[in-house]
Amino acid sequence: MVKMPRAIHISSFLGLTRSTVGVLCMVTLVGLGERLAERFLPIYLLALGGGALSIGFLNAMDNLLSAVYAFPGGYLSDRIGYKRALVVFNVIAMAGFLIVILVPAWQAVLAGAVLFMSWSAISLPATMSLIARVLPMGKRTMGVSMHSLVRRVPMGLGPILGGLCIGLWGIKNGVRTAFTVAFILTIVALVIQQKLIEDEPAKTSPAKTTDKPERNPFKLYHLMSPSLKRLLVSDILVRFCEQIPYAFVVVWCMQNITEPVSAFQFGILTGIEMITAMLVYIPVAYLADRSSKKPFVLITFVFFTCFPFVLLLCRSFEWLVLAFILRGFKEFGEPTRKALIVDLAPENRKAGMFGLYYLLRDGCVSVAAFGGAFLWQISPATNFIAAFLFGVAGTIWFWIHGRDLSSQ
Repeated sequence: MVKMPRAIHISSFLGLTRSTVGVLCMVTLVGLGERLAERFLPIYLLALGGGALSIGFLNAMDNLLSAVYAFPGGYLSDRIGYKRALVVFNVIAMAGFLIVILVPAWQAVLAGAVLFMSWSAISLPATMSLIARVLPMGKRTMGVSMHSLVRRVPMGLGPILGGLCIGLWGIKNGVRTAFTVAFILTIVALVIQQKLIEDEPAKTSPAKTTDKPERNPFKLYHLMSPSLKRLLVSDILVRFCEQIPYAFVVVWCMQNITEPVSAFQFGILTGIEMITAMLVYIPVAYLADRSSKKPFVLITFVFFTCFPFVLLLCRSFEWLVLAFILRGFKEFGEPTRKALIVDLAPENRKAGMFGLYYLLRDGCVSVAAFGGAFLWQISPATNFIAAFLFGVAGTIWFWIHGRDLSSQ
């Protein structure tokens, strides 16, 4: 019996193919550029003369654009293929980086954010479609987990490097320098993804009408299963919990607590969060592919819910370390949730359905993100406690009504 090389076994276990490796390289490079300055945008807006409402508007816009871009991103992927679609999405992000680099004004930051903040949302349906196409169902959670794991590398490393840029050149010049690096990294990502991601196989027969991408979200909604709709409701409530305080976490840590942290220390906290998430991805994916997915998603919702309440109690860097470890554990079942969406989506419309899901979810959540600014103006405690209560509601809903693929 011929033994397979260990590297092949590891690649198979992790769901790695040439195309998925190409996507992971793209996610690492573009994500690193995006995260160099993204977490410091609230501070940058304040430095340029924007107020608390501009921060709330930025966060609301992020969620709204994630919703608006998700469905056309999925439709375009189904229409022209995920490889070509990813090129379009990367060029859009580069245009956003250029605006922030060239125009140092808070209005320009919001204008550029319309483009570069779209990258994650608009590219995600294409990425999930690629994973669903190149990997068997028994490896999809692992494939999504590897995508999520690799995403956390730039999410953890980016704020640390961005914090160093701010420490060396100040908030204004440091942030613009970070965006310059982001522009260069995106160009490199374009070249790598085109070489590694394989073209989708050509169709040998004319597509049936039922197989064509659906551009009407209302028609596509009727194809959404009851199980997916129940997951969507709970997800919306839990994302209220996440997004109400999201943009103000950095403000709380750097300006409001008894012992405020520096930009570099906040980068360290973000790195701790990402390392924690990365440590749980692979073992959870292995178990979720072989058992019920609902418990893993439910545990994730519990961690989402606890974070704003715990953060409210933190007053120093040492206690914030514990809070951000907890925040890292909120990724416990996130890849499992995404894999469940893909599993529940109809064949030949997985990217479109994934985009529709995020259109509905983030469209609702954008209201909460902007509302978080008004709650913050009342008091940080009001903001954090309101977020906690939404998390409790979403978790209880999914506990009672949530269904797994095997029980729908």
